[in-house]
Amino acid sequence: MKIKLLFGFVFLGLLASSCYTEVIVADDFIEEPVFNVNQVLASKDLWYIDINATQGNGEVPFLQRAFTVSFVGGRLYANNNLVGIGKSGNGFGIDVGVYDGARGLLEIDHDLDGFYDLEVFVVNNATIELYHRRTDTSYFLRGYQRSNFDYDMVFYENIKYFLQEYDAWEKVFTSQAGAINDFDNEHFLQFLSGDNGDFFRSSIDGPGTSVGNLQWDFEGDYQVYDIANDDSLKALTLSYDFIGDDYFELYVINDGTIELYHPDSGTSYEFKGRGYIQYLKSEDAANAKKRVKVSNPTMKVTRQKK
Repeated sequence: MKIKLLFGFVFLGLLASSCYTEVIVADDFIEEPVFNVNQVLASKDLWYIDINATQGNGEVPFLQRAFTVSFVGGRLYANNNLVGIGKSGNGFGIDVGVYDGARGLLEIDHDLDGFYDLEVFVVNNATIELYHRRTDTSYFLRGYQRSNFDYDMVFYENIKYFLQEYDAWEKVFTSQAGAINDFDNEHFLQFLSGDNGDFFRSSIDGPGTSVGNLQWDFEGDYQVYDIANDDSLKALTLSYDFIGDDYFELYVINDGTIELYHPDSGTSYEFKGRGYIQYLKSEDAANAKKRVKVSNPTMKVTRQKK
């Protein structure tokens, strides 16, 4: 168990507030600023949870589930989905509970997960640490205003979760340019996470088939790769028995559309998400997805799409 000291110092000009304690030393009064948790939390619109920076082996479920949290006038908001981020709840996300930092601790009553006490530490002028003493676990949150939040960064850092936020992806466009190849016949993709790792399923059912009526013709492993020196591009491989690993450049067009560019044939495909899965609308859905530390392998390739 680590021991931490909480210091009252200036955080974006907010911690040196009008709240003071008086300490008597040799008949003189010394005013010492008190750490104001509520002011720190309210100083940023959005707090992005850097899940890869988490320390400890425990978890706080609602922090493990969220991409961002916001503290607005005693209400706790969270963006548990990438789909709709920046639009849902005026950018804050959905209302998930209440909080209070008046006693120097962050006290949270979460709608599903119940009561949690978290200690708040300022790391720098844009980062705070939320420490859960009971499990000896620390979460590190980076603060942004809604006007300067990097939404592209969030999608590309968490691309695996984005792919899994729809029941299926339907192919809606195939470019005229490009050689004929086996992937032309695949009309639906589904990305799933299981006990043995991530896997995908594909279907050759015709365009417009409802998700509930899809027949999945193939199941295999998939892998997302980071691209060296290119933060705005990911690579995707789909492992097919009959053609081996099919390689694509993966682009996020918006929160409901992805593009897969197939360098071997020079063909571009666009897929639309079908059957959006919104977390925290039911307890089962909320428990279905929790973020974990992810370190994608890196490919040393260059972007081929013109």
